[in-house]
Amino acid sequence: MIKVSELVFRYPKQKEDAIKGISFSIEKGEIYGFLGPSGAGKSTTQKILIRLLTGYKGTIQVLGKDLTQWDNRFYNHIGVGFELPNHYAKLTGLENLELFASFYQNPRKNLIELLEMVGLQDAAHKKTEEYSKGMKMRLNFVRALIHNPEILFFDEPTSGLDPINARTIRNIITHLKSEGKTIFLTTHNMHDADELCDRVAFITNGKIQAEGAPKALKLQYGKPLLRVEYENHGLHSQEFELVQLGQNEQFFNLLKNQSIVSIHTREASLDEVFIKTTGEKLTATDLF
Repeated sequence: MIKVSELVFRYPKQKEDAIKGISFSIEKGEIYGFLGPSGAGKSTTQKILIRLLTGYKGTIQVLGKDLTQWDNRFYNHIGVGFELPNHYAKLTGLENLELFASFYQNPRKNLIELLEMVGLQDAAHKKTEEYSKGMKMRLNFVRALIHNPEILFFDEPTSGLDPINARTIRNIITHLKSEGKTIFLTTHNMHDADELCDRVAFITNGKIQAEGAPKALKLQYGKPLLRVEYENHGLHSQEFELVQLGQNEQFFNLLKNQSIVSIHTREASLDEVFIKTTGEKLTATDLF
């Protein structure tokens, strides 16, 4: 669905490339995550893919056609959920969706049903200037779906949402995948990426540092451990390597002689893999 080869991009008047020769491909029905801190090149790459930025070097194919050969009919095939919501404040939520639906040649989806998906049915006839930030984010999300596109681009889709609405958005994204949609997800939220993505790419300073399925990356860069928590005049824990655990006498002695509270495996998190592969750590600025 998307194939990028040796992509390079530099903003005007800048001395350094923002994107430095990255290559990747995305298959039909795949959720592909682009992970990295602010300024890493995530949003720049997305803006190039949706034709908001031009003047790049390298080649990009979308739906089997070079990106430079597409005309405005390209936008009938893609839906975009931007990180920062932008709506017509004097129009209602429903009127905003109706307006944007008129831009496309595709048959529109049921707009009230889209609003119901994200809990905005009761605010359908309320002006968006009266919406909270979370409501605007949810309206922004479903706006990408109104023309039923094959490819969806979401930039930080759960940013600024409470846990319940963030779960709703993640469930919708999973459902879209089950319908065969191809999804390009840019985020610094490692939890979202781990739960949703079939494959992820870690990008820092305009370069892809590692790529693969989240599970495979965690196994590759982490050390599989078993953590045992036990009670002995207070709560204690001890970790054991899973390799040859069956021959580990210390492990069995602990089971026999201590009051076990819990036993669970511990693999590397995507945050830990990110740090190991990039040498960088996400800061509070990146997370909010």
